[in-house]
Amino acid sequence: MDKNMNDVLIKAETLIEALPYIRDFSDKRVIVKYGGSAMLDEKLQQSVIKDVALLKLVGMKPIIVHGGGKEISKWVKLMGKEPEFVEGLRVTDEDTMEVAEMVLNKVNKHLVQMMEKLGVRAAGISGKDGGTIICDKKTVNGKDIGYVGDVREVRSDLIDTLLEHDFVPIIAPIGLGDDFKSYNINADDAACAIAKSMKAEKLVFMTDIEGVCRDANDPSTLLSVLTLDEANRMIDEGFVGGGMLPKLRNCIDAVEGGVGRVHILDGRLEHCLLLEFYTKKGIGTAFIGNENSLYQYETEGNA
Repeated sequence: MDKNMNDVLIKAETLIEALPYIRDFSDKRVIVKYGGSAMLDEKLQQSVIKDVALLKLVGMKPIIVHGGGKEISKWVKLMGKEPEFVEGLRVTDEDTMEVAEMVLNKVNKHLVQMMEKLGVRAAGISGKDGGTIICDKKTVNGKDIGYVGDVREVRSDLIDTLLEHDFVPIIAPIGLGDDFKSYNINADDAACAIAKSMKAEKLVFMTDIEGVCRDANDPSTLLSVLTLDEANRMIDEGFVGGGMLPKLRNCIDAVEGGVGRVHILDGRLEHCLLLEFYTKKGIGTAFIGNENSLYQYETEGNA
């Protein structure tokens, strides 16, 4: 058999492997939190948007929630201010909020443009539109950090309408307070709240790490699947810390809130969404309620 024919057969086998996933995920809602290095590299941007477009074209209902933190910091510095953070949250005064909204809107419309270029209709909104995300003012240990929001409620009417009319919603994490002012929301928190509100089948966090490893310094200890009990045990035993801790808690919160499965993926890897969703082994860490939550064609440890 020549090499070209062998390559074709490999591609055919890959498509066949994907068939049960395509069947079972058809018409299901998937929230993709898009951030990190995948937003900064043009090649990775194209890869992510192509993956989401393909998810849409094979019958899923993807929704993108995006960040823009590094770009916001760049513009804050150009404004002559030094970005300030408290426990990972950006201190957001009125000027910084104005910059954040400007940057996130720019990122939002760029992602819409990329999706439309692939022939998939997309609509960019923020949590302010239609009162989609209502938030309270967030404080850290009693400290006022400005216009930072803590999601209180997600009203999914507008998102539902966009999905029903065949659009991919692309959402910037800005919410409305009771004072009708804009509040900057951590994109992970916004994605988690939207996924829970919509009882999504999947929530994906695109990060700059391979997933959750039993030994943070050894990628070979990557855990393909974590149940809620296992994840809580890892936190209690101190295996998880730093920036991964709030992300892990968001994963647990989402599954407890009715999301079918939560994934932590390395956004630096091209086509990470397709590799995780449509192959048995996957490439990141999937959080499930318990072992009974495995799909029928999965074996233990392969998700």
